[in-house]
Amino acid sequence: MQANGAGQGQESSELSCLNSAQNGESSSAGGTHSNGLLSSTDNGNSVGTSNGSSSGPGSGTSAASTASGSEVGSLKKKKRLSQAEEDVIRLIGQHLHGLGLNQTVDLLMQESGCRLEHSSATKFRNHVMEGEWDKAENDLNELRALMHSPNAIVRMKFLLLQQKYLEYLEDGKVLEALQVLRGELTPLKYNTDRIHVLSGYLMCSHAEDLRAKAEWEGKGTASRCRLLDKLQTYLPPSVMLPPRRLQTLLRQAVELQRDRCLYHNTKLDSSLDSVSLLLDHVCSRKQFPCYTQQILTEHCNEVWFCKFSNDGTKLATGSKDTTVIIWQVDPESHQLKLLRTLEGHAYGVSYLAWSPDDTYLIACGPDDCSELWLWNVQTGELRTKMSQSHEDSLTSVAWNPDGKRFVTGGQRGQFYQCDLDGNLLDSWEGVRVQCLWCLGDGRAVLASDTHQRIRGYNFEDLTDRNIVQEDHPIMSFTVSKNGRLALLNVATQGVHLWDLQDRVLVRKYQGVTQGFYTIHSCFGGHNEDFIASGSEDHKVYIWHRRGELPIAELTGHTRTVNCVSWNPAIPGLMASASDDGTVRVWGPAPFLDTQEADGLNENCSNMDS
Repeated sequence: MQANGAGQGQESSELSCLNSAQNGESSSAGGTHSNGLLSSTDNGNSVGTSNGSSSGPGSGTSAASTASGSEVGSLKKKKRLSQAEEDVIRLIGQHLHGLGLNQTVDLLMQESGCRLEHSSATKFRNHVMEGEWDKAENDLNELRALMHSPNAIVRMKFLLLQQKYLEYLEDGKVLEALQVLRGELTPLKYNTDRIHVLSGYLMCSHAEDLRAKAEWEGKGTASRCRLLDKLQTYLPPSVMLPPRRLQTLLRQAVELQRDRCLYHNTKLDSSLDSVSLLLDHVCSRKQFPCYTQQILTEHCNEVWFCKFSNDGTKLATGSKDTTVIIWQVDPESHQLKLLRTLEGHAYGVSYLAWSPDDTYLIACGPDDCSELWLWNVQTGELRTKMSQSHEDSLTSVAWNPDGKRFVTGGQRGQFYQCDLDGNLLDSWEGVRVQCLWCLGDGRAVLASDTHQRIRGYNFEDLTDRNIVQEDHPIMSFTVSKNGRLALLNVATQGVHLWDLQDRVLVRKYQGVTQGFYTIHSCFGGHNEDFIASGSEDHKVYIWHRRGELPIAELTGHTRTVNCVSWNPAIPGLMASASDDGTVRVWGPAPFLDTQEADGLNENCSNMDS
């Protein structure tokens, strides 16, 4: 591995750029540059003078003697590089070195007068990569004075000796390894738990077993590079740059641009190979689900609810016309086609819930409905029709994560936990339920009630606690996949985002018209970065989760939009249900080919609808 830092015999240890005439001079072949880098040679001739000339056999000294005085003077008067400029040069040098362009690095460092790293760090790096552990340990003494925390020397020494110990073991030198363990590692009195683990590796019968148990790449370049990455964290960047620092900064810049992009709705790829560094990241609104792809008109009355299945392959819609329609999502075209109709819900269908494995679907009716239907979606058969009492109001339901139980309730004070056959397992008296949700732990159930709050109920130990308190009725709510955030539709207020863990109101989203109708909003998009809600002004509103103002207002419905559902598997697919009797399926702009997508000039703040 060719060193790009200071040579071992170099006298000066300055890290700043050297702004003298010697920036442009090259040393004799095989020596070190004035910047501390090992010089590169080409057929014995040293390369890298500032004016592009080279000295070698036969060239004499005429080229050097004819250098104009004005050029020398300009070098001496050259403005000193700023710290930021020095940093950039070092970052570029490190990146080029990683590509193996070592002669280029030599020339860059020589002409700029900068050093890639401190001479002691270069020696240390070389000795680690060559496995010269005693020399590397001695180098630590030189580095001690350059470190912000001299106590870190013990940790660095421990890492060095650990690598030395493992390499001895892999080579079958058990006695030498034992000596390192007892005579060098143990006396450090550092991380005794790790020493016990290391001692256990003495029992490994062969090298493969050692590498597997130690989760170690084995003796060689890979493990030593990883070791250097760990060791560098204890050294100031002025002494040794963090590994792959330029790539890290570029990756952070790309991620920040994506993070600020209002319409970014695809999986984040951390690889720089997937993006162009020559252009800023921008997602067009045309790539976002803002355009009507389909209008489903099979219902013959108001459509009160819609919900995609957990795997995204189906959509269920419930209507005042007493039917539930199951739609199949084409995985290629994302078009929906009618799969089957579930009939007989005399009061209409105002709420639907898919079982965790999408085998079953539960349908609930409006306030005056005391019945609940549990359908087998695959066969179209009604498994259970449940009614505890004709005086009940079963308007909401939520599945336990185990898929074997569910909770249901309504505003007349019923709150039940049942099995798949409708048998009552538990009940909670006196809770007037508006909406329900089961958390991922399988124990806690969240319920919004007529006291403008959401409380958590535990059916195992029969405890409850207040989590959210609003000043107006909570018409509906939904919870993010990780169980951390709740999205509330609050009467006369609109859409509110709550942090369930900290129990604080995070954000109030603007634009939506919300009276006392029950409107269901949703999280959606990749990583649930977006929020969508229906509205009494006939629109669908979409917000980025971090912003209060809508990034899109979707028009097309002619009456109140009661429910919006975002496909959990296809981030660019969304459905909305309306009192106008239709279900609209939203997707990206049609006929958006690759060339058009690349050529779009819309930026991410475009608010056109």
